[in-house]
Amino acid sequence: MATVKGAEAPSQQQVLKVAMASIIGSVIEQYDFLVTGVIAATVWGGVFFKLPHLAAIAAAIGVYGIGIVIRPVGAFIFGNIADRRGRKDAMVYALLLMGISTLFIGLTPPYDSIGITAPILLIVFRLMQGISFGAEFGTASTWVVEQAAKSKHRAFWGAWVGFAIPIGLLLGFGSVLIVRSLMTPEHFTAWGWRIFFYVGFAVAIVGIVIRTRTMDSFVFDRFKRGAETLRIPAVVVWQEMPLRVLRTSLVNAMFSGAFFLCFVFGTSYMKAVGFEGTLAEQIGLIAAASMLIFMIIGSLLADIINRRTILLISAVVFLVWAIPYFYLINTGNFWLAVLAEVIGFGFVFGFGYGAIPNFYTENFPTRFRASGASAGYQISQVYGGGLIPIIAGVILHAYGIHRAYIYIGIFVMFYAVAAILAILATPETKGVDLES
Repeated sequence: MATVKGAEAPSQQQVLKVAMASIIGSVIEQYDFLVTGVIAATVWGGVFFKLPHLAAIAAAIGVYGIGIVIRPVGAFIFGNIADRRGRKDAMVYALLLMGISTLFIGLTPPYDSIGITAPILLIVFRLMQGISFGAEFGTASTWVVEQAAKSKHRAFWGAWVGFAIPIGLLLGFGSVLIVRSLMTPEHFTAWGWRIFFYVGFAVAIVGIVIRTRTMDSFVFDRFKRGAETLRIPAVVVWQEMPLRVLRTSLVNAMFSGAFFLCFVFGTSYMKAVGFEGTLAEQIGLIAAASMLIFMIIGSLLADIINRRTILLISAVVFLVWAIPYFYLINTGNFWLAVLAEVIGFGFVFGFGYGAIPNFYTENFPTRFRASGASAGYQISQVYGGGLIPIIAGVILHAYGIHRAYIYIGIFVMFYAVAAILAILATPETKGVDLES
């Protein structure tokens, strides 16, 4: 057994326990948040907004985007908790907030019952959900990667946090397909969609129990014994490493763009161009399955080669695929749309996310690692995952479904270029000492 500065490094089984606790909680959060994306794109427009069809879709997607814009607040709050009290504590509190806000969304009455209060409540609960989600990825990645600090497969273990995304998608899309097959479209719109939010709350409680029974990372435990934690680490990271936070954020902004383009907007776009029934969800299910495969491959190659190469490949593919993605969907052919999603979403997002958790955690020292990783990851959501759906909604309303995709595609290509430049400007971190 290897030793780490006088302490025994965790065994493979101990690393696995932390990885499992992280992925279980993250899957629950991803399920809650991703189901919200599907429902926002397909249901909320008619339930919570009294607007023309495209305007209602744009408004619903905008509310989804608001929940993303608020994420840096969650990164600040829970980053401080993680760097002062521990990674595990922050993860437990974040999951509790996610469960409560998800339940409240499911309980919100429609516009026909309480009028303008309905969308107002929806916005409040989306903000709560977004604050919770702002804590998840950066802190969960820190938790797992620190526990696997001495492993030769650190990128693979870190990618377990990313595995939650396709698994959450599979559960989300799969449950939507099952529930929709058991009721009429009218019943699904009226009340069936709320089932997912009640289930999300219930399983969040299970996730909280699992996380409370898991150890914190050995790197952070040793750090607390040998040094005093910072009073406000989320502020100090901006004082000492502002350029690193901003540079790393540019990378995830591109992935946020890919996620929105192919998942949130892509689902509603497929329905608008003629994919009937649950075909859009079926395509999303196939893409999610391929994403998990590509993510495993990307994580293994990130350990064999390095982190930057994996990220660059994903960014370049996204750059050249943004417009062809819409062209293939516009054909109305099921299998061409599957190809568009598998490449634009499954490969771009999955392959790159094999390296993303380590890319963020390895770029910051222990004293504010969770705060730095969370800040870099989540501020990208403001001008990436948050801004893109808002602007896309405006473009969609202004140009209509058959012209808007060209402008949206060109818009997100700029994110790919920025990500490529940021990756090239960031030093490689494979093998870096995480106890610094």
